[in-house]
Amino acid sequence: MRQRIEIPGDLLPPKSAGVVVMRRFPNGWRCLVLRAYRNWDFPKGLIEDDEGPQEAARREVWEETSLADLRFNWGDEYKETLPYAGGKVSRYYIAESAGDTVKLRISEELGRPEHDEFRWVSFDDAEDVLPPRLAIVLDWARQMVEDS
Repeated sequence: MRQRIEIPGDLLPPKSAGVVVMRRFPNGWRCLVLRAYRNWDFPKGLIEDDEGPQEAARREVWEETSLADLRFNWGDEYKETLPYAGGKVSRYYIAESAGDTVKLRISEELGRPEHDEFRWVSFDDAEDVLPPRLAIVLDWARQMVEDS
C-alpha cells in the first residue's frame, strides 16, 4: 500500500491563473497581449489563498486591464503551461471581452502599471511576440476559438 505524502502549500511552486482574452474585430478574432519590459504574456497573476483559479484569472484581467465584462463562452476548460521560472505553472482560460478599451491600471504595490503596453493581435502575430512557454496555450486557444 502506498503512503500519500502531503506537501505543505508554502513548499509548492507558485501557481498563477490568467485569461486568453478574445475580441471579435471586423477583420477577425484578436487576442489581448500585454508587455512588461521585453516580455509579452496574456493577463495573469498569482492565485491568492482565498480564491479559485478562474476567480483569480478574472481578478487579474480586471486589475491589469480594467476589462470586467468577460464571457467564458468556451466553458471552464483551461490549459496549463509546462513548469517555468523555478517550477511555476500558469493556468489559462479563454474568454471573450465585450469591449476593446484597455486601461493599464496603476498597481498599488508598484505605484505604476504592471505592464508597459498592450495589443490586440491575431493568432499569427501572437506567435511572433509570445514566449515559447505559451505556445501550447496559444495553439489550444486558436483551436478552441476557430472550432467554435
